[in-house]
Amino acid sequence: MLTHQAVQTSSFKSTLAHALVPGAEGPSGAIEMMGAPMSFRRNAEIYGENEPAEYLYKVVSGTVRTYKTLLDGRRQIGAFYLPGDVFGLECGDQHTASAEAVTDAKVIVVKRKSLFALAQRDAEVARDLWTITSVELQRAQDHMLALVKTAEERVAGFLLEMADRASAKNQIELPMSRQDIADYLGLTIETVSRTMTHLENTAAIELPSSRRVVLRNRATLGRLNG
Repeated sequence: MLTHQAVQTSSFKSTLAHALVPGAEGPSGAIEMMGAPMSFRRNAEIYGENEPAEYLYKVVSGTVRTYKTLLDGRRQIGAFYLPGDVFGLECGDQHTASAEAVTDAKVIVVKRKSLFALAQRDAEVARDLWTITSVELQRAQDHMLALVKTAEERVAGFLLEMADRASAKNQIELPMSRQDIADYLGLTIETVSRTMTHLENTAAIELPSSRRVVLRNRATLGRLNG
């Protein structure tokens, strides 16, 4: 769990555009603000559901997942965040899901209140926040639509999404486990594994290991993804 004291004791200056815009190569202006680099071990909690949403986070290295625990105890993963992604932006004052490090991860932490105050004075900062919000909304919509597809369509779409987000051509190293993938796609781990094997048998993919996936036929995967 992140505390205000932890952020205060580990702060550094970072250019706003670089810290907030996913995939930004550099700032479009010389706007600086106070932020903090923080490291989290694999499976460590970054924040919990219903905790105050006081900060925004940008992944520097590693992978982060957000999830909710359902009433029956099942876990539904809402999103995966890769290096360059920003997470923790909420409509209200509390987090609607929990966030954990999938792998050892390093994130930049930015005080939400200070950022919003700056956005009121700076149109460029406001545009950056709008971009982040739009990206998050699009991902949420895509994920919602994926959950009504067949298992094969969901897995194919997931592999294409991971490859595109990692800027990979035909080979990806998945940072998350198959249980994570199952909880993200609303499937069982057995169904995910069976579907992966089927895609390999049809020459759409190759599986050198459980985490490494070679996309042998993107056209086939694209047709499956609809």
